[in-house]
Amino acid sequence: MIADEVNNFVTHCKRIQPQSQEEIKKFFEGVVSFPYDNELLLQAYLFLNIERIFPFCSELLLFEKSPIADYTDLGKCDFVYLSSFGNIFLIETKFIDTEATGATERKRRNKHRNKVFEQVITLKSRFSEYWNIKLDQLECAVFTTDSEVAWRGTGVNVVTKSISMDKLKYWRRNYKTEVTSHKSEFRIQNELGGCK
Repeated sequence: MIADEVNNFVTHCKRIQPQSQEEIKKFFEGVVSFPYDNELLLQAYLFLNIERIFPFCSELLLFEKSPIADYTDLGKCDFVYLSSFGNIFLIETKFIDTEATGATERKRRNKHRNKVFEQVITLKSRFSEYWNIKLDQLECAVFTTDSEVAWRGTGVNVVTKSISMDKLKYWRRNYKTEVTSHKSEFRIQNELGGCK
């Protein structure tokens, strides 16, 4: 049973982000075809593989929107999902360049790691305060290109997942092929089903 506060929030989300899941999927598939932003590519990977990465995420409610009406100065959350348990699930993404070397790059990586955790924890608090949603009905996660973030989530109750930059690039190159082969399989299954 979803609490009234969560229901109110879900209704609000549908009002400010009325696009269907199919429309959002087309947007992200377009990102894969024309990658011009690494962060957006990482977000496309997450959205198009959400069932595998976070299987309890059932419906995307918001993408790149503020938790508090139109107050974008209070921060935008990358992804807000309704979970299959009736909770709100917040996900912050961060493309972290793990291939760059040198002391400056190590500092930059560490800054990005800290920032992404700080963002999602702050957003969880703001969602709870503004929407009067209990903290145990709000879960949060971080998704990056850096496996080093895994241990950081344990002590702060943040789920951490990552994909390497190499795997992300490989997926982008092969995504069209995967979609085409799935569509072909579906068409063949339908045709075979129609012959019975």
